[in-house]
Amino acid sequence: MTATPAWPPRSSPRLFVDQPLATAGSLRIEGGQAHYLVNVMRLTEGAAVKLFDDISGEYLARVTARGKRDLTLTIECLLRPREAVPDFWLCAAPIKKARFDFLAEKACELGVARFVPVLTDRAVVDKVKPDRLRGTMIEAAEQCERTALPEISALTKLDALLKTWPEGRPLFFADERLHEGSGVSLPQAIALHPGPAGVVIGPEGGFTDAENAAICGHPAAVPVSLGPRILRAETAAIAATAVWMASQGDWVA
Repeated sequence: MTATPAWPPRSSPRLFVDQPLATAGSLRIEGGQAHYLVNVMRLTEGAAVKLFDDISGEYLARVTARGKRDLTLTIECLLRPREAVPDFWLCAAPIKKARFDFLAEKACELGVARFVPVLTDRAVVDKVKPDRLRGTMIEAAEQCERTALPEISALTKLDALLKTWPEGRPLFFADERLHEGSGVSLPQAIALHPGPAGVVIGPEGGFTDAENAAICGHPAAVPVSLGPRILRAETAAIAATAVWMASQGDWVA
């Protein structure tokens, strides 16, 4: 007997919709998303589309009307609720555009709750575009079947980050001065400071001595080593996030 195909098919297009979704609701898709569904995926009436809203979860919808530049989707059912997100904040100094976009993409894939661009003295970039970062994260979430998006904070000066850092939330500080393996490793530090946390990663040139002292003097700061190798800024951020997820996040069995 031929097996019944899975429904909805795994190949069904998957889109983020920036509005609350609900079963039996309908919505009109226009612009770039409509172009993708109509002209790239060539969907016809009755085709399945998966939608998620970063609020309630992921839904199955069907195409109920199709035009040349738009289409109407009717929502049939909730496929799964919005995923639980580990309470981890990734605070990183902006770097060159392509590499910072890459970091934002991986932050979404890895499951961070909040992404905080941090302005430091040696940062080669002093502006970020939140809409661009959000677009990058949306694309990552659509492709990786995430139902939640990281919160993106406005560009924040380092001193403001430290001043407003929540009491009781460890701030792991990837100190390049410990790159030779001295000091506490990140896994050791996480074991000593379990629970919700954040990590701050400097720019390509590292933190200045004054910034280093300011971070180390903060009551929540936990200086850590990321091992014997000097890592590029985006690599350090990704590595630190992965280590935390493996210990405290949703990678834990």
